[in-house]
Amino acid sequence: MHEMIQDFTHTWVGWAVLLVFVIGYIAIAAEEKLRMNKAKPALFIGTFSFMLIGIYFAINHLDPTPLHNEMKHLIEEIAEIFFFLFVAMTYIETLIERGVFEALRFRLISRGYSYKKLFWITGTLAFWISPVADNLTTALILSTVLLTIDKHNKEFLVPGAINIVVAANAGGAWSPFGDITTLMAWTAEKGEFVDFLFLFPPSIAGWLLTAFLLSLFVPKGEPHFDALTTPKVSIKKGGKVVIALGILTIIIAVVGHILFHFPAMWGMMFGLSLLLLYSLYYKVKHKEHFNVFVNMEKVENDTLLFFFGILSAVGALYFLGWLFYITKLYEIIGPTWANIGVGFISAIIDNVPVMAAILKANPPMGVDQWLLVTLTAGIGGSLISFGSAAGVGVMGRMKGIYTFGSHMKLAWTVLAGYILSIAIWYVQFEIMGLY
Repeated sequence: MHEMIQDFTHTWVGWAVLLVFVIGYIAIAAEEKLRMNKAKPALFIGTFSFMLIGIYFAINHLDPTPLHNEMKHLIEEIAEIFFFLFVAMTYIETLIERGVFEALRFRLISRGYSYKKLFWITGTLAFWISPVADNLTTALILSTVLLTIDKHNKEFLVPGAINIVVAANAGGAWSPFGDITTLMAWTAEKGEFVDFLFLFPPSIAGWLLTAFLLSLFVPKGEPHFDALTTPKVSIKKGGKVVIALGILTIIIAVVGHILFHFPAMWGMMFGLSLLLLYSLYYKVKHKEHFNVFVNMEKVENDTLLFFFGILSAVGALYFLGWLFYITKLYEIIGPTWANIGVGFISAIIDNVPVMAAILKANPPMGVDQWLLVTLTAGIGGSLISFGSAAGVGVMGRMKGIYTFGSHMKLAWTVLAGYILSIAIWYVQFEIMGLY
């Protein structure tokens, strides 16, 4: 965990970095109108913020050791997410190349499923897969499925994408390793493993309400399918092995983290090595080759750079002391309302450093309140398109379709589910007195 050395919020560098962040955030939110990829302002504000801090330290002849230590911690945090996402994307591109998603698309639309039924199928899969596979990987996989079903029908794709993001975040909120923030709370011993399972009712209820409201905007009818002219699509050789290796990689990442306390990306990188070795074996056995490195070239680098930039920017705010104002909420309005507010804050600022700040401040709370902040930090990110890792991943996968603007038009459906989740938590813990 980071250590707060000094409060720089009232210095010129504190205000300058905050201003840079606000301007950059506006640019990211207005990417459609500005016709500028969100990675560009994110990368600038992330790197420029630390350049400003470096200048401040040099001018004032301050010991740079605390700054260097913070940057090392930040690099570790970014690397964990960066490489985790990189491996997940590489597997997805390989699955695409092996025709896995086309085969799934054929199976779904050949059965005559309507858009509404496909909407519910993908959302349900997201909710139940994310507790095991983590919300980011789940959202990436299922958003790819959406695109293969019908990549031109925005009326279907936008509510479908929001549904997947909400379902993935909700599914990850009640599993100790389904979301990074949940994992942080669990490893900080704010609750036992079984305690987090009590978040299942508010998680699923909130998602179901949002999904129901979103389904009202899903168009009627079904994707075009002509059985006479559409050839049957099957998975290419080796595709099923790649699926198995992908599942094994996730298991290794989770088990390695639990048993050995390895960062999850270490297991993911090991899984990538298995994929590379299998591609070599495949070439020898079948006298043909699927090139994993070629698939890597198709990975959305702008999404990876966005993560680097936004996490760096938030890290700068953290180092300067801005995020610690979040914990002042607990003193002013009490833990329940403060924890509810955390959900809205985590939608604007990445939920990982927000949770880190709260855990560091360690306000006196019972298990019920720690579970509430775990719930709100996890599902609150769904309120804005890039408020969660799942949302950022889907934005990268569905460029020009799932955007900040398209999400905000239907964000009220997410807010309704968020409110219901909190209401159910209140009934469980404050009225029924589970804790």
